[in-house]
Amino acid sequence: MTVIGYHASHEQLPPGMLLTAVRLAEAVGFDAAMCSDHLSPWSRAQGESGFAWSWIGAALARTDFPIGLVTAPGQRYHPVIHAQAMATLEEMFPGRFWAALGSGEALNEHVTGDPWPRKAEREERLRECVDVFRRLFAGEQVDVDGGIRVHEARIWSLPASPPPLLGAAVSPDTAQWVAEWADGLITVGSDPSATGEVLSSFRSAGGRGPAALQVHVSLEETAELALEVAREQWLHSTAPADRMWDLEQPEDFEVLADPTDDRLRQAVIVEPAVDRMAERIGSAAAGYDQVYLHHVGTDQAAFLRRCETELLPMLRSAL
Repeated sequence: MTVIGYHASHEQLPPGMLLTAVRLAEAVGFDAAMCSDHLSPWSRAQGESGFAWSWIGAALARTDFPIGLVTAPGQRYHPVIHAQAMATLEEMFPGRFWAALGSGEALNEHVTGDPWPRKAEREERLRECVDVFRRLFAGEQVDVDGGIRVHEARIWSLPASPPPLLGAAVSPDTAQWVAEWADGLITVGSDPSATGEVLSSFRSAGGRGPAALQVHVSLEETAELALEVAREQWLHSTAPADRMWDLEQPEDFEVLADPTDDRLRQAVIVEPAVDRMAERIGSAAAGYDQVYLHHVGTDQAAFLRRCETELLPMLRSAL
């Protein structure tokens, strides 16, 4: 059975409201949750960005289902501190925490003042961090003097088993690369051909473990309102894909965003009809073990109540 999860967007709601939302998500029938790990929102209209690590501890304590996050080691977070945070969560909430690791975006990482590396260098750094994580989780004392530096580090409070480390990938090439080291895959999208290609690339390269898909949706009473909400909150997603990783400020995304309806509809499933939305989510998530729904509007309670009575039952039939 496909796990249907809820995505909690720190960029759009204050942490307290987001905690209320994730508790409601469990109450209405979602199987799991995930969240973003940002220092900055994507746009000024979003206007929020709570600290994911504080929040996820509270969220795990106030719920009973699994919760993970997508995070980027190596610049904003030193890998030893990252490993300590993950080990602590897994020790307190065994079997309920996971992390998906990506190479990051300048939007969140530039604040250290360190140069922002090219993609190949970021991936090399990420791979080094993964090795450090696994050694620390195994109880080793770790020394590294490479792209990252670690001096005689050890994690003293360890869980019985390490948390799963998934690989975050948007392209088939990156999915093939994360298959070498990850305990699973997470990607994002709503085009069945694109999501299918990413999954196929991961599996054909020997990728094992769960495959998860995040889908951005805008579910409102009318098509006009759904499109208006998507444009107000999620227009940054229409910026050129080859530029998004290197932009440093929300204003940069606003300048490069494409305001056309067609481009926005490619990034967000904009639907007032629940049956049609369930059908499209099901098509995009074909073959995936988990699908996480992100309603791009700020009225999460209304979305979640509609999930309870309409979307979740239809989606379970479609998956």
